[in-house]
Amino acid sequence: MLSSKGFDLWANGYDKSVGLSDEDGTYPFAGYRDILNEIYNRVLSLPGKTVLDIGFGTGTLTAKLYEQGCHIFGQDFSPEMLRLAQEKIPEAHLYLGDFSQGLAEELKQNRYDAVIATYSLHHLTDPQKVDFLKELWPLLNEGGCICIGDVAFQTRRELEQCKAQVGDGWDSDEIYFVFDELKEAFPQMEFQQISHCAGLLTLEKSI
Repeated sequence: MLSSKGFDLWANGYDKSVGLSDEDGTYPFAGYRDILNEIYNRVLSLPGKTVLDIGFGTGTLTAKLYEQGCHIFGQDFSPEMLRLAQEKIPEAHLYLGDFSQGLAEELKQNRYDAVIATYSLHHLTDPQKVDFLKELWPLLNEGGCICIGDVAFQTRRELEQCKAQVGDGWDSDEIYFVFDELKEAFPQMEFQQISHCAGLLTLEKSI
């Protein structure tokens, strides 16, 4: 797993490397732009526009939401990525911190219409994912939605098939989503497969 220093070093080339993988349709970022577009449209369809981005990286998605008048909050553990994101979204409330250790205290004081996470929560173990989502749920306004775009699969079998196809290129330090297993903790969760290795998981809080 990359440390915050590793992500600092990767920050300037991150968007380019992601784009190349997406264009080639290869693991791990095949479907990346489609996932961002789907989350973007879902957030803008909500009645409110206060957004919390977990692991916002260089701010690719949040900058677009910011341009549409969304009020942006976020947390990331890379100082360099935070700096790059803050340049794009100067009035956003961005905090430095490792979300595997929980949310920044300042972020816990707010309520959000959307909580989004793109290609970040795979750094948590499966039990940590469940605990973290349970921590986020009370921060969501009624009618709001948690949207997670990441390397994700419907079943463990599909994950293993992808792992076998990727071979040595598979990142064993990352722990990817298996919807059928996560759904046991969140029966209301929905899943949309976007590419052969990525999908969108959503949790909506009914009004």
